[in-house]
Amino acid sequence: MTAPASSPPAENGAALTGGVRLPWDQVPDWLRAAVEERLGGPIAAAATQSGGFSPGAAVRVRLADGRRAFVKAVGAELNPQSPGLYRDEARFAAALPADVPAPRLLGCIDSGGWVALMFEDVDGAMPAQPWRRAELDRVLAALTALARSLTPAPVEAPSAAEVHGQSFRGFRMLASLAATAPDGCDELAGLDSWTREHLGVLAHLEAGWEQAAAGRTLAHGDVRADNILLAGERVVFVDWPWACRAAPWFDLVAMLPSIAMQGGPPPGQILAGHPVAAHADRDAVTALLAAITGFFLYRSRQPAPPGLPTVRAFQAAQGEVALAWLKERTGWR
Repeated sequence: MTAPASSPPAENGAALTGGVRLPWDQVPDWLRAAVEERLGGPIAAAATQSGGFSPGAAVRVRLADGRRAFVKAVGAELNPQSPGLYRDEARFAAALPADVPAPRLLGCIDSGGWVALMFEDVDGAMPAQPWRRAELDRVLAALTALARSLTPAPVEAPSAAEVHGQSFRGFRMLASLAATAPDGCDELAGLDSWTREHLGVLAHLEAGWEQAAAGRTLAHGDVRADNILLAGERVVFVDWPWACRAAPWFDLVAMLPSIAMQGGPPPGQILAGHPVAAHADRDAVTALLAAITGFFLYRSRQPAPPGLPTVRAFQAAQGEVALAWLKERTGWR
């Protein structure tokens, strides 16, 4: 479903966009056989796809009869949280209306601690990295159309607070660590002086994000370049496990740090001219940005999760951009 981008990775962060994929021939034999049975024929070729941070297999397959599909598979031994995310993705993919620009789910296998998802194959590629302006404009326009078509949410989904409530509290976690640290232990080592000085008020600002970002739109919840395919004239959004109900500008604000990190314009410049954010409350956007920034800064300081050796560097790079934007929006000195 995802063809490798044709351009070289950017030095500003695009090279971080990707995890370590499991080769298709290392997926358990029984699961590969079950996938072939569900697809209705033997797999003649399987090409591993780059991008994303799942440690599982992600392959475009060609069946012996010429049909194509995209298959992803992961087991709990690779990462204990990944099978649950695949189950969520299967649920949302099956429920999305046909006119949503997302791949159609062909089948799901959930057995023995492994989950395999089969989708229609989308003949497309990730946006080039660093971002090209024409492709970025297409994606930003598609985000507008997506938010409008998914308001109100056409499927049952949890709120953004339910999905991200335990994660979007990074500044509060850092403040708690600092307050309870033993004498002589600096739990904030590596943080810049502005963040250390304003940590208490940042924690307070972050705490308001749930109400600030509440809404009736079905948000994708994890829009980044590696979750987008440019397919002819279409922009297709893939990987929907984090779908949630939120403000229509949720996906845009959450995506902007990654755009700047990967060679695109500054976040504030895009936000100011984007239709989705035209009526967004300034303080509400800043509260969500604080939550996103705290998430990146806190998570990037943690050990890498099993099977995801590159994700912390990716989070740190986005956190740097998000923090600069947060400083700009607050105007605090």
